[in-house]
Amino acid sequence: MPEAMSGIAPHPDARPGFFAGRSPGQPGLAVFANAGDPPLAALPELAAMLDEKGVDCLELAVPFPGSVTDGPVIRRSADRALAGGATLDSVLDAVAAVRPDLRRLRIVLLADWSHSVRGTDLGDFAKLAVDAGCDGLLLHGLPPRLRAAHYAAARDVGLPLVTTCYAVSDPRTVSQAARHASAYVYLVAHYGRSGTSMAADPDRLAAALTALRAEATAPVAVGFGVRTRADIAALEDLGADAAVVGSAGVARIEQALTEGRDPVEEFASFVRELRRPFP
Repeated sequence: MPEAMSGIAPHPDARPGFFAGRSPGQPGLAVFANAGDPPLAALPELAAMLDEKGVDCLELAVPFPGSVTDGPVIRRSADRALAGGATLDSVLDAVAAVRPDLRRLRIVLLADWSHSVRGTDLGDFAKLAVDAGCDGLLLHGLPPRLRAAHYAAARDVGLPLVTTCYAVSDPRTVSQAARHASAYVYLVAHYGRSGTSMAADPDRLAAALTALRAEATAPVAVGFGVRTRADIAALEDLGADAAVVGSAGVARIEQALTEGRDPVEEFASFVRELRRPFP
């Protein structure tokens, strides 16, 4: 897959990888969705739309119940996906079906260790993700004792990893996230559940970004509380390579489903709002 779309000049400070090839004023963008909400049958249309609109990354979650880090919007989304029958196998099959037709969009599989991976060899799981065409993996809730095995398993099959840390994480945690990220570092702006407002201390967030960028070779994306084009611009000003938008987009899907409208069209409208230029 080409690193940049034709005609887009790379940002002079862009890092290689998932968000390279952006011009100044247009930072990278990752959007979150639970696989199965909207139904998996709509994934080809959803992925094609995101690809066409220049979204860099789809964080596609294998749905799992009762997440302690998710607010009510994403929890309801996961419940709808689970009720519709979304499983790890069906999600991987869906990714395998859509991946060959994508030009720019990359798909990061987000899987919960307890719900989707526990009992499976980490090397076998990493190979399943690669064989399905996943461009990266974010493993949620992995016990610390298994991290070294996880890093090694991904490295052995060439699967880029998303690592995570908080803006208030201790230096050792920040350093570990920086060193082991091969897709990008997901910097969580503040503690709490997803769907909250952008409440991070800008100075603390800027300091965390500086620390990560000093050590990481992968780009740094910031999420939690990112809802608008202005939020994304503010993160770019602080030094983020990209923004991750979750609950705000999932809420639009939910609204469309509730009102009997096309959720992919509604999500496309939301992406246009995020990408519109400032006056």
